[in-house]
Amino acid sequence: MGELEELEAALRAADVRTARRLSLGMTGTDRLDEALALLARQSRQDPAAVDLLVEVLDASGTIRRFARAALLDHTAVDDVSQDAMISVAASIGSYDGRGKVTTWVHSIVRRRVVDHLRRQRATAPLTDEAIETVEAAPGPRMSSLIATRASVQAALEALPELYRLPVVMRDLEGQAYADISQALGRPTGTVKAQISSGRAMVAARLRGEGGGLGL
Repeated sequence: MGELEELEAALRAADVRTARRLSLGMTGTDRLDEALALLARQSRQDPAAVDLLVEVLDASGTIRRFARAALLDHTAVDDVSQDAMISVAASIGSYDGRGKVTTWVHSIVRRRVVDHLRRQRATAPLTDEAIETVEAAPGPRMSSLIATRASVQAALEALPELYRLPVVMRDLEGQAYADISQALGRPTGTVKAQISSGRAMVAARLRGEGGGLGL
């Protein structure tokens, strides 16, 4: 049985440990796109697969590479990459499987880059041509949502503990990813993916999308 077949079997069996080992092992190979496609399909019904998809994208450097290619200000790459990972986690259901996952992710990164460029208009001149180079209109960002402290607290409390703890430790307590990883006994990549998914769940609840926290 090949690695892709093993990965598919592990996903079907909800064997997250094996699926993680196999998929991360393909980040630097020509099988990455196929591994991502398997994860994306499983993500429609399994939140753990969403986390793993985000983790593999992060580990492969795919999102950061797309962001670096579009941004002159490389100090913004981390913020844009994090926004893009949140968007991937929140909108995986919109991936229809007709193209590569990386192509779909690229379109998300372009929109997040546009968000960043538009925000810079408040502090620096920006031509329309600069925005047109990355195409598409921006979608809503978590940081732009209007919500009361009580509603944010309620959204956080409604998160499954798997996501709530790392989100609270990162966003409310300001802890570093490495410290959260050590405290929770989870790999740093997994922590980043769970924070992205948790933030997406909070944003969806605050926007009233679907009436709940599901992705």
